[in-house]
Amino acid sequence: MASTNSAPPSAWLTQEAYNRLQAELTQMSGQGRAEIVAKIEQARQEGDLKENGGYHAAKDEQGKIEARIRQLSEMLRYARVGEAPADDGIVEQGMVVVATIAGDETTFLLGSREVGAGDLEVYSERSALGEAIMGSKVGDKLSYQAPNGRTIEVVIISAKPYVG
Repeated sequence: MASTNSAPPSAWLTQEAYNRLQAELTQMSGQGRAEIVAKIEQARQEGDLKENGGYHAAKDEQGKIEARIRQLSEMLRYARVGEAPADDGIVEQGMVVVATIAGDETTFLLGSREVGAGDLEVYSERSALGEAIMGSKVGDKLSYQAPNGRTIEVVIISAKPYVG
């Protein structure tokens, strides 16, 4: 029987991304929560809650803030920070990969969107593509099954550490 207590896979983050996300979490957990509680209380004082649009909007905003706090807390708890992968041509988290995917050359970061890779496309290591190429080497030819059921051919052209 598989253990259900295993830690989720870690996300690779640059130190700058980690610091930025930590600051966002601190702001949302403190000042952000306090502001939304004040909005809810102010809207609550306006009367009938069933028809109080401001109250419902504030409660929706509170739900979004709490979800983001949970997401950030989980990500930062298990993050691998600043550990740039080795420049050995092996595809892993934190690598900028150039690959031919279904005949088209594509450059992307394998990792977390939270790194803030600018114009660079980002694929999660948990995506169908990410799982298929993880651990492959420059020159490898492989295929994976896309969520729509299509088999997609991939050739790894290069894999270099992301340097921000």
